[in-house]
Amino acid sequence: MNDIRKKSAEEEQKASLEMASDHYENFPVISFLVPKHLKKHIALIYRFARQADDIADEGMLPDKDRLSLLLRYEDELSRAVSGKPSDKYWESLAETINEKKLSQTHFFNLLKAFKQDILKKRYNSFQDLLNYCCNSANPVGRLILELYEIRDNNLFQYSDYICSALQLTNFYQDVSLDIKKGRIYIPLDEMSRFDVKEEDFELRRNNANLRALFKFQIDRAREMFLRGKKLTSHLPFPLKQEIGWTILGGQKVLDKIENIDFNVLNIRPKLNKYEYLSLVIKTFI
Repeated sequence: MNDIRKKSAEEEQKASLEMASDHYENFPVISFLVPKHLKKHIALIYRFARQADDIADEGMLPDKDRLSLLLRYEDELSRAVSGKPSDKYWESLAETINEKKLSQTHFFNLLKAFKQDILKKRYNSFQDLLNYCCNSANPVGRLILELYEIRDNNLFQYSDYICSALQLTNFYQDVSLDIKKGRIYIPLDEMSRFDVKEEDFELRRNNANLRALFKFQIDRAREMFLRGKKLTSHLPFPLKQEIGWTILGGQKVLDKIENIDFNVLNIRPKLNKYEYLSLVIKTFI
């Protein structure tokens, strides 16, 4: 019985590692820099977030059905952390949470963000977006620090700058995709300030006003990366390199957006394998 249970747990970890390897991201999910003993934990956490994100975003289900599925997913999480997991995946995730003493709140906050993706399509101010990032992105960075047994509030704040900047970068990168889903992750008050209207997004007008709006967004995201970069001087090797690589990946996407004259309504910039490799080299240099 123990052998069967162990094998099943190993299969869940393998499936999680494969999922982390197969999905495109702007940052390394599980790279060669991650210590072997942490890879399974990071993979399980990534799988948790990816599965919830797919419920919120993928397929053709109506919003009410997506929300219902996310509520069921949240119930599965509640059962797992209370010691009553429904299957081996949830059992493995609960073991990771307990073994590494991870804050359960971070997992529930991630689910708040995915539910918000379904319910909220516009944001009135930049502060509204930052509040969203507090649930959608910042918990991931804090979980990574906790995996490395780092629990310092000042370092958490630096991590939040990095993670929020990554989330915003992803918004700017995915404008052409999000508009198809009826979402605009640009503050409405800033759109008004730059005289950009929603129909400019819908008609994909890369006019001067819209370019100025996106330049403003990107300059601010760059500043957030710079603030968060202070985190790396407090981190052990190889986490320092891993976070440095992550920051460089986000900054490179911002550079690519600028290089296409901010035409994210019609072009979705992505990092290729050569660029990933060059960023690795730059990280170590």
